[in-house]
Amino acid sequence: MLFASFTAAEWFLLVQHELLLFAAAFFALGMIDEFALDCTYLWCRITGRIRTPRIDERELDQLEGLAGPAAVFIPTWQEAEVIGSTLTHMLDAWAYAQLTVYIGCYRNDAATIASIIAATRGDPRVRLVVHGKDGPTSKADCLNRLYDALEEDEQRTGVTARLIVLHDAEDMVDPAALPLLDRALWQADFVQLPVLALPQPDSRWIGSHYSDEFAEAHGKALVVRDALGAAIPGAGVGCAIARGSLAQLARASQGKPFAEESLTEDYELGLKIAQAGGKGRFLRVRTAEGRLVATRAFFPPLLDQAVRQKTRWMHGIALQGWDRLGWGRQPVDLWMQLRDRRGPLAAILLVIAYVLVCMIAVRLVLEQIGIAQAPPASPLLQALLWLNLTGLMLRFMVRFCCTAREYGWRQGVLAIPRTFVSNIIAIIAGRRAFAAYIGTLRGAPIVWDKTEHRDHPALVQRDGQVA
Repeated sequence: MLFASFTAAEWFLLVQHELLLFAAAFFALGMIDEFALDCTYLWCRITGRIRTPRIDERELDQLEGLAGPAAVFIPTWQEAEVIGSTLTHMLDAWAYAQLTVYIGCYRNDAATIASIIAATRGDPRVRLVVHGKDGPTSKADCLNRLYDALEEDEQRTGVTARLIVLHDAEDMVDPAALPLLDRALWQADFVQLPVLALPQPDSRWIGSHYSDEFAEAHGKALVVRDALGAAIPGAGVGCAIARGSLAQLARASQGKPFAEESLTEDYELGLKIAQAGGKGRFLRVRTAEGRLVATRAFFPPLLDQAVRQKTRWMHGIALQGWDRLGWGRQPVDLWMQLRDRRGPLAAILLVIAYVLVCMIAVRLVLEQIGIAQAPPASPLLQALLWLNLTGLMLRFMVRFCCTAREYGWRQGVLAIPRTFVSNIIAIIAGRRAFAAYIGTLRGAPIVWDKTEHRDHPALVQRDGQVA
């Protein structure tokens, strides 16, 4: 009977208060989680469990050779704009006779095939593999076709590859990356190098917001995972798998080591190797002059492209990952999986947060004109709001530090407002990911929903624009 006497304005204030309490509680949990990760990172840095070694010229010279044959897998679909630059740079940077680059193409993608042939100029280290199906199928299907080609070559020549490195058609590799991966696999089964999403002058907000996210994820989060011994997920580029580990996955999956029913087969790869008892490592190394040994790339500069990419990541990691991989048994793995899969919940909370901003503005108007008066905030709500405000300032500071470390203080400053761009993209991608997930549950096929790439870091490297 009490609620029946409420006016519309009073109902509005009640709903706004309850939404605020709900959002503040869940945002506080997220802030506590991030603070715990920050503290773990600092503690591991202080105790020496986290460090970034530097390699000088002498050590680089010692790394020039490879311990055994290496294969690089590059799946492509409509990548004529960038694949030539990728191959030209890769073959120059990794001038090893024991290297074979397997490039997967589709028979209905003549432009990409022509671009590969023109760029390689008959280099015997390049193996062009034309898929027997029209494209696109899925990225994992293309990778499995490359694995078949590798097995065929091994049977024909009697020479077995020691490691397989995964890359995308738009990547710029580091000259020191391949020998470092080769050496690291003596003590691991899976190794992931950092990815640097380069800032883009022509896309300071959308394309460049990836710079901030990867700088923090690959400068802090994955570093902590490695220090704590958690399973290391694959990024799909700049990662190497021991030949025996990939063969083990193939035997367990009818000869197909890459999961064709998954949208994020690269993410699953590292976790599956860990589940099978293999050891994963995240390798963060700098040269003597301070260059981070990493894979560099430009990420989507347009809103619709960024949304599509984030949709695939959220769908594959957060929603499919729950179904396909289950949950880890070790506390640290469970913690990291919870972090990986919070994307859809975070998108919902962000929607509520932006709705609350509008509702609070309406509330202030109602109070000013005397229609209704909001009750004072409870001590619990006040504590949660202060916790969230403090946590938000800390998040801005950490984001600034991570981005500034790789790209300079100006990009670090821009990283703060770019957080809101990231939030908007996450909200849109979250809605699409839910819709796509429901579609796959109803039997929709997994299709390679790739983004277009037109610019390549190697083309601007000579101008000093590449970090």
